[in-house]
Amino acid sequence: MAIRWPAVIRSTYCLCLGGAAFNHARTLVEHGLRYDYGGVPLFYRVFWTGLTFFDPLAILLLLAFPRAGLALTLAIIVADVAVNATATVVIGPDLMALGAQMLFLAFVLATIGYAWPRTRSPS
Repeated sequence: MAIRWPAVIRSTYCLCLGGAAFNHARTLVEHGLRYDYGGVPLFYRVFWTGLTFFDPLAILLLLAFPRAGLALTLAIIVADVAVNATATVVIGPDLMALGAQMLFLAFVLATIGYAWPRTRSPS
């Protein structure tokens, strides 16, 4: 039986997004919806809290509607790296988190073409 690489790649995306969603949800459970992340500007608080909902949505879409899930996954990780890169300058560095996000971004950019479901040509 052949390995279905697109499904393997999408599953890897789901695992990464699941880990991120867990971290965001844990923060909400521990601190509540109005957590200020130690006094960071409102934009960052809204963005990071929003990922609690967008990461699981991307997982659901990857499973049910792969193309939409891939598009949302790419949008999330591009925005996440951009926002967290600016947060590094504005708030201070969290190089471990930013490094992990940059690795995931590189992985998504390198593999999204392979993860995209192919349409079958009519016989």
